[in-house]
This record gives sequence, C-alpha cells and structure tokens, in this order.
Amino acid sequence: MSDTAASHLDDWLREIRRDLHRIPEPGFEENLTSAYLRRQLDRLGIAHRTAAKTGIVAWLGRESGPAVALRADMDALPLPEKTNLPFASLHPGMMHACGHDGHMAMLLGAAALLRETALAGKVVLLFQPSEEKTGGARTMIEEGALDGVGMIFGGHLDRHFKPGEFGIEPGLICAYTDSFHITIRGKGGHAARPHETVDSIVVASLLVMSIQTLVSREVNPAYPTVVTVGRIEGGTAANVIAEHAVLEGTIRTTHPQMRQTIIVGLRRMVESMQVLYNATTTLAVTEGYPPIINDPLATDIARQAAVATAGAANVQGLPYPSMGGEDFSYYLQKVPGCFVRIGSLREDLATVPSHSPFYDFDEAALPGGARFFARVATLALAHLAGKPE
Repeated sequence: MSDTAASHLDDWLREIRRDLHRIPEPGFEENLTSAYLRRQLDRLGIAHRTAAKTGIVAWLGRESGPAVALRADMDALPLPEKTNLPFASLHPGMMHACGHDGHMAMLLGAAALLRETALAGKVVLLFQPSEEKTGGARTMIEEGALDGVGMIFGGHLDRHFKPGEFGIEPGLICAYTDSFHITIRGKGGHAARPHETVDSIVVASLLVMSIQTLVSREVNPAYPTVVTVGRIEGGTAANVIAEHAVLEGTIRTTHPQMRQTIIVGLRRMVESMQVLYNATTTLAVTEGYPPIINDPLATDIARQAAVATAGAANVQGLPYPSMGGEDFSYYLQKVPGCFVRIGSLREDLATVPSHSPFYDFDEAALPGGARFFARVATLALAHLAGKPE
C-alpha cells in the first residue's frame, strides 16, 4: 500500500469511527448504526443482508471454496458521555464506552482492503448487535451467519496494550459470566422492637460477607474466580426494620468444576439463612456467556497475521484470562476461531477503564486493526483452501 493510500485509509477510519461514536444505540436498536454501515458497504460495492434485527451479514470474494468470518459488535452502553470530545454522543444517556465504534470501523477498513485482494474463498463480515446485554451472537448464528464458515476471528480494543501491539493466546481467555438474584423475606417492624421482627437487612449483610468465603476458602486458587455482589436493596425508612431485601451479583469463573462449586456453595449459604435466622430466601442463577476458548490452529494463524502487521516484538501472549465475558464465545462453540486483543491505550487515560463515561481510545489503533483483520482472513482462507502462504 502506498503512503498516500495508507494515509487515506487512516483518515477514513477515523472519520468512520467518529461518525459511529456520535450515534450510540442499545442492543437490537442499532437502527441508525446499521443504516450507516449499510451505506458504507454499498459504497464499497460489498453485498450484504440484514440479520438479527439490526445486524448485518456481508460477504466478498469467491462463492466457491472455503469461507472465513470476521466479526465486529455494534451496540453501545447506557452511560452519559463525559469525554468532552468534539464528536461526543448525540444521544443523551448512551455512549460507545467499550470501543465498539472502533471495532466497526476496523471491520469496514478490512473490507476495503480485502476488496482489492485476490481471495482463495469467501470472507463473511459480521456486524453483530447486542453484545453487551443479550448475546446477539446467538441470534446471528440462528439466522445463518455462520453457514458455510470454516473459521472465525474477532477482537477487542484493549488499553493494556499500546497502539500497534496485539495480545494473542490459545485456550481460555475470557470467563463464564453467570449472574445471581437473591431475595430475602423476613418480618418487618419498628426499629425499637427488633425482637418482634426478622431483619432482612441483617440477613443480607451476613450473606454478603459469607459469599466472600466461597472464593477464598472453597475454590482451588489455581483457577481465577470472582464473585461480586453488585447491587443490594432493602428498607424504606431509618426507623423501620426491613421485611424484604434483594442482592444481585455476578459469578466469573474459568473452570467448569469451579463454576459448579460456586453455584452449589451459594445455594447452600442462601438456604442456610432460613434455618439460622428464620427468613425466607430464594436464589435464581442465570446462565451467562460461556468462556472464550481460542482454537490452537486459528490462534497460530492470528499470530502470523499480527506479526506480519506489527512485527514479532509487538505480539504478546495473554498469561492470565480476563474475568470479563464476551458473546464471541457462542461463535467458537460452532466453528474454530480466535479472539485477539488490539492495543489502543491513550496514555492520558491510562487509568480509565472501559464502561466508563470518560472512556476513549487512541485512534492510531484503527489502521493496524483493519490490516490485521484483512491479513488474518487471507491467511485463514489460504490454509482452509490447502494453499498456505
């Protein structure tokens, strides 16, 4: 690619990202986002169809031969943006605070590069809705997004790496993401007469502290595990003993046996409150996303593409799994693939995490991400076609 063409691509990717950043939308409601992406695909002359309400399946290359999929997520978060960026969200209470605007821009960039490439098969581009909330990947799969696909690749912008760096690792890299809801019903009454009541706030407090021992005393420390109570609700007034309380939280595990240990232990603790404190308790555990488990061969292909893009010194491993979750895992239950980390650290925002109203990333990450996705698709197709490059 000439310097002029590279500069044009860089500018175009920034423009795309900023346009998308201005119009953040929640899962399965990405109507403006979808329309914008479809216009860009039309300008590139790339065929596409709608899937999963607002999602898009696009394709280019040969109809015969193998197929490789590339995926970007589309949805935003219900956060009021506080970045003061000149291209900040135009939708009050919504923000692209997780880099999905960058993911979509990189995938469009890869499409533009692949359009000029001789391909050994078909590249399928998946613009997927609702990653953050309801697992839009499942709906995409149900509507045929993976039909004929032999391998899939995706990635996420990551502030733990600098622009031009990649994190790639085979095996498990993201956790199970189950959630729980606990209700406690006691007997309300006047705060001055506690002996006539069953205090649900006391029971909830004891449960919060007891739950911490599930990880510290019941889980093998060799397997990363997190149990967090993120929400507690109860009581109506300072001088009234609460009859009802609610606890909600998340369970993040990296091993199926440890996951079962946590769920069984949590149920035991919740049920014990009925005997210990004469309260009525219920527990509901909702299954979350399965873990991301990168296929070894696909990971090797991804590493080759990253080295070709950024140089071997800028391609690192991921020694510890993330305790976050990603519905890309549903694709990997169907076909082999690899999910990579794409460096995007903004030095002045080094301590600002994703899902923050102050989040932003270094747009220098975009060209490298687009080139990586184009290369990994080309390499994977060549492998599947039996013509390794």
